[in-house]
Amino acid sequence: MQYSATDHVFALCAYGESPYLEECIASLERQAQPSRIILCTATPGAYLDDIARRHGLRVCVNRGPHGIAEDWNFAYAQADAPLVTLAHQDDVYEPDYLARVLERVNRAKRPMICFTDYYELRDGEKAYADTIRNLRIKELALSPLRIATLEDSRWVRRRILSVCDPICCPAVTYVRPNLPEVLFESHFASDLDWQAWEKLSRLKGGFCYIHAPLMGHRIHEASATTRVIGDNNGRSAEDLEMYMKFWPRPIARWINKAYSAGQDSNRMR
Repeated sequence: MQYSATDHVFALCAYGESPYLEECIASLERQAQPSRIILCTATPGAYLDDIARRHGLRVCVNRGPHGIAEDWNFAYAQADAPLVTLAHQDDVYEPDYLARVLERVNRAKRPMICFTDYYELRDGEKAYADTIRNLRIKELALSPLRIATLEDSRWVRRRILSVCDPICCPAVTYVRPNLPEVLFESHFASDLDWQAWEKLSRLKGGFCYIHAPLMGHRIHEASATTRVIGDNNGRSAEDLEMYMKFWPRPIARWINKAYSAGQDSNRMR
């Protein structure tokens, strides 16, 4: 099947009163291939209502169980389109993000997800893999998927995921016809995206990778990523649980210890 921008929705996950929300919306509105945008939240209020009104966005309120996994699953379910990108309120997207994703998905046999590289936004400045060690590690881990014929290989993607979680969640577009209805498990606080990739890695279909930094992930003190990484014990325990899905416990513990040092790059100096 050939997809177009009319088959896609940006489901923008918003929480509280992020000062970066409108910058994210502006980047979605500037897409070379225009797409629908919906605003999904578990914290409705005047701030989000005003922004939604000014940008003409439909607001979807999660009045059920709350939490990162529940909110992401809710946003995923609200997007009435075969292609969905779960945008995060603090992040930004390059103008050709969706155009490149559509081109890549339409070349695949049975795509499940399509994702790009990303850069970090630190104090308003873009930081790429040439200066951020963690990004270099992730791009190196993903390098086998630059070969399109390997995107359908369960063995290749499980080997990639066995060493780290190199896929940035907001950089991912989901191809819903080829995916389960529920993606994320509330058991995890930080590794729920890694858990989702591990689950999908067992299924038939492709992990389509675009080796280009087409979105920016903002790092700041109030971000969910920074808060979770600050909980060293919780993050390390979840990482170990994920590594044990691929390795015997002794090897999993060694890899977890070696990789945990790389998480320091997400801290604000």
